[in-house]
Amino acid sequence: MEKVTSFSEKVISWLISFGPNLISAIAVLIIGLTVINWASRIVTKSMNKRNVDVSLRTFLSSLVSVGLKILLLITVAGMLGIQTTSFVAIIGALGLAVGLALQGSLGNFAGGVLILIFKPFKPGELIESNGQTGVVQEIQIFNTILLTPENKTVILANGAVSNNTIINYSRHGNLRVDITMAISPTMDIEKAKTVAMETMVKNEKVLKEPAPSVNVVKVGDGMVTLAIRPYADQSQYWDVFFSIQEEIKNAFDLNKIEGPTPTRLVINKN
Repeated sequence: MEKVTSFSEKVISWLISFGPNLISAIAVLIIGLTVINWASRIVTKSMNKRNVDVSLRTFLSSLVSVGLKILLLITVAGMLGIQTTSFVAIIGALGLAVGLALQGSLGNFAGGVLILIFKPFKPGELIESNGQTGVVQEIQIFNTILLTPENKTVILANGAVSNNTIINYSRHGNLRVDITMAISPTMDIEKAKTVAMETMVKNEKVLKEPAPSVNVVKVGDGMVTLAIRPYADQSQYWDVFFSIQEEIKNAFDLNKIEGPTPTRLVINKN
């Protein structure tokens, strides 16, 4: 009976001394979990409004939730009198080791996050980056996959893409086709420009807006160089590039507009 009484007294003493901390820890845990769930929903709604990629949306929501819960558990453990200094030091050392080991991958991951959030380009758009040009097939967390005009698949590291210049050819919905053709300096320039314009207007794949243009860019070297600039949809860029050159060449022939005559200067030292 004395042992039971002694044990009861110890329990009561422990509850009196430890009870407030236990109740406070439980209250902090419940409130903290509620706040974390609320914060996760806010983050998810914010990413939904910005149309962030679904895979990135799920990953970031989970990352925020897990990170906050770890901090909450460390805080609760400290309130219960558990020494958390060593635990925090171990987590810090582990994080540093993983960060050093995966430095390149983490850079690519950060680049992928930035690309998916700020959207400098989207799947289906024609871009140029790191010396590569192609249509974006897929934006992954670590890599961006392009399909080049030669039907080659190019895999670019997102870290390099996000840290370098990105040229988006599709953002405005159309592309200017840059073509250069030369005529003889004895030909009527205005006639040549009119024939080129009429040829482009007749081509169904050339956009009416923005309007095509023809301008003289150089007079010299035995020729007059014309800058021919039709606009086309991204999907029809190469069709317009090749067909317009052929059609204008045929139109020049029909209108007796001659091209430059190659010349060679021979110096006889004798």
